[in-house]
Amino acid sequence: MYIENINSPKDLKGLTIDQLNVLADEVREGVLNRVSEHGGHVGPNLGFTEATVALHYVFNAPEDKIVFDVSHQSYPHKMLTGRKEGFLDVAKMDGISGYSSPLENPEYDNFEVGHTSTSVALASGLMKGRDVLGGHENVIAVIGDGSLSGGEAFEGLDTVGEIGTNAIIIFNDNEMSISENHGGIYRNLQELRETNGQAANNLFKAFGLDYIYVEEGNNVGKLVEAFQKVKDIDHPIVVHIHTEKGHGYAPAVENKEGWHYHMPFNREDGSLKNPGNGEDMTALLGQWMAEQLKKDPKMVCIAAGTAPAFYFDKERREEAGKQFIDVGIAEEVGVAIASAMAKRGAHPVFSTFATFLQRTYDQLSQDLAVNGNPAVINVLGSSIYGMNDFTHICFFDIPMLSHIPNLVYLAPTTYEELIAMETWAIQQEQYSVAIRVPAYGCAHSLEEVDTDYSQLNKYKVAHRGEKVAVIAVGDFYQKGEAVVNALANDGIDATLINPRYLSGEDEALLNDLKKDHQLVATIEDGSLDGGFGERIARFYGPSDMKVINFGVKKQLYDRYDVNELLRENHLTEEQIVADIKAIL
Repeated sequence: MYIENINSPKDLKGLTIDQLNVLADEVREGVLNRVSEHGGHVGPNLGFTEATVALHYVFNAPEDKIVFDVSHQSYPHKMLTGRKEGFLDVAKMDGISGYSSPLENPEYDNFEVGHTSTSVALASGLMKGRDVLGGHENVIAVIGDGSLSGGEAFEGLDTVGEIGTNAIIIFNDNEMSISENHGGIYRNLQELRETNGQAANNLFKAFGLDYIYVEEGNNVGKLVEAFQKVKDIDHPIVVHIHTEKGHGYAPAVENKEGWHYHMPFNREDGSLKNPGNGEDMTALLGQWMAEQLKKDPKMVCIAAGTAPAFYFDKERREEAGKQFIDVGIAEEVGVAIASAMAKRGAHPVFSTFATFLQRTYDQLSQDLAVNGNPAVINVLGSSIYGMNDFTHICFFDIPMLSHIPNLVYLAPTTYEELIAMETWAIQQEQYSVAIRVPAYGCAHSLEEVDTDYSQLNKYKVAHRGEKVAVIAVGDFYQKGEAVVNALANDGIDATLINPRYLSGEDEALLNDLKKDHQLVATIEDGSLDGGFGERIARFYGPSDMKVINFGVKKQLYDRYDVNELLRENHLTEEQIVADIKAIL
């Protein structure tokens, strides 16, 4: 074995091409060992293994700077830069993140990167900084696996072309995003592949960049040869390499979409080690939307490269036909196209993770809400129970969305309420609407839910008591129910309220509580700073009403333990009850 002796890229320098090929196989084995035990991005890393070995053989990191786009294809890089034990030893896997991280390794990882299409723009800054300070290192940006479709990638290419000095852009063309590629640029990329890079039309040359093509992107020897040609170049160049997503593991090659990311699995057949049980709210929503498309010819489902996130697999996409569009990894376009579709009279529904909606703040405000177009935005994963790499935390959505003027932000508590809100939002023509899709469990309503939400900011009182009012938001409503039941066991008849609307206050109800309540407690599955609870506390500020807010303190939590996070933030039901009783 060679990998056991590789502690830094310098240890590759004396190897032959044949030895590098063996090393690439060992690195791939390490990647498979990690993802099968721990879960993670499978296809992107398997496809970029040979390229990573060749990169570190030819270039001289950390002196040469490598920036990985999305960085979900940096696992082989981590193995070659002193972190192989996080792949080979199950006991040490939790110490390694799924993305590049200077906190983890400041020598070789230049940026915390979790969102897409940023590498070329970041590289342009490294270029300019180098040039101003008189440096001579190579600046290398790795982009691909769908990340070229984001707008920042084009802005970065434009800027790199303007700066005009050394930059090497490795475009990993595996013919895929998470799902199949979407967008006009991919026709040109196909043309470049089919002509071995010789097509007259060339996207990259149009930006003023030099260009070479490598067809055998999983051939270490060919890659070493290409990288040696461009090392220390005095101008920007794109090295377009054609790779196979999932290379070296048959299940990942045969089902590239399903193996983009995967939970822990058995290597022999690819079956899940811990198959889930029970209902999944987002899966049920995806099924409902697929059925609703057949009933409503005006409805269009929009994805931004993440259709599997709302369970729109290839079969559902094909069945939807023109009623589905994937704009690529370009969430900004997703919001803008939804707004314009609604303006034209269609019923657009754009679904994506809360963390990715952060990229669209201006579009949500300017393109959508300012114009008041009745598009629907489904906010996915917005929970402490969602993704937990700190680049992907999804629970900052309430501060971001609920304060945009002219945008109605709804928080359903059950599946039935979710569908009622979706139905109303899609059919109404008055408001821009965002819906916080519950991400923790799948609760059901025992009673009929309301179907009309046009009377904005009308909270629903589930139980009227006295002294204490508990306002529990979205998928933490059930936690609020448990708190109220526990208080009842102690002789406290607390009021329970489902606010439903995150973007406004029910002033009449809140004022009415002043008559016979002395404390209002808010519970939300999200950030305290700028959150729903602060809205209620601000309302009661000039009064004698006491308010206590339960939520998550503003912080970049990384790969946290959910139960520990709950305890640290006094979000367990026992802690909430104790804190309420302490105030009383």
